[in-house]
Amino acid sequence: MTTPYAERMDALAAARGPLCVGIDPHPGLLAAWGLEVDVAGLEAFSRTIVEALGRQVAAFKPQSAFFERFGSRGVAVLEKVLRDIAGIGALSIMDAKRGDIGSTMAGYAEAYLADGSPLAADAVTLSPYLGFESLRPAFDVARATGRGVYVLARTSNPEGGQVQLARGEDGRVVGQQVVDAARAENEATGDHHIGLVVGGTHANLGIDLTGFRGSILVPGIGAQGGTISGLASVFTAPGLRLVPTASRDVARAGSHHEALRAAAAQVAAS
Repeated sequence: MTTPYAERMDALAAARGPLCVGIDPHPGLLAAWGLEVDVAGLEAFSRTIVEALGRQVAAFKPQSAFFERFGSRGVAVLEKVLRDIAGIGALSIMDAKRGDIGSTMAGYAEAYLADGSPLAADAVTLSPYLGFESLRPAFDVARATGRGVYVLARTSNPEGGQVQLARGEDGRVVGQQVVDAARAENEATGDHHIGLVVGGTHANLGIDLTGFRGSILVPGIGAQGGTISGLASVFTAPGLRLVPTASRDVARAGSHHEALRAAAAQVAAS
């Protein structure tokens, strides 16, 4: 039987530390590396990061949008990057933030989580704002294949609170409803394949994570102002599995492997 995603992440985090490095090849970073803003630059940037850091960090989080903007050729590079990550022994978290209903959601699940798909990652980010249960196809495929999902609960962007901290009829904020639904699903299955996205930039999360045993992806480290050492004062519930993620603070070190490794180590120690 395939080892559940949460167990694989735990093992890598114990061996390498929990840092996840985002692969965000936006035009400014490509230019800073002296690369053209084209498919060749996209590939050189993304695959260099994996080659330099693949045995140092637990996971990588490629942002799908920066590959999709180049059409089919960019998606082909993304497929190569996913193969690189798997081949070097790290985990891949596809930052796609997909969310839909019915057969469309099932299509996304097959694309990002099914065995044999060229875009299959170890986990994918999902948006629950068509209803938590609308994500059921992805939950089921992830569990069947030993992969994971990260559901947006309390994101790092300031606009997120307009929806995530709005109160429902039962008095709970929307973000808390997502947390509670994910916790209940994990407790029912026992393999904790459903994770959450909770930003590391908030002074007060506005949600209670007590008892949540899935993996928690924590964006906002580095350029957005969050630090790994500062997470303990915000994520106060015991036993949380935090996976802090940083991208720009690592990538802006440049294309030399040693510089990238030093930058990742500095962020991990922040």
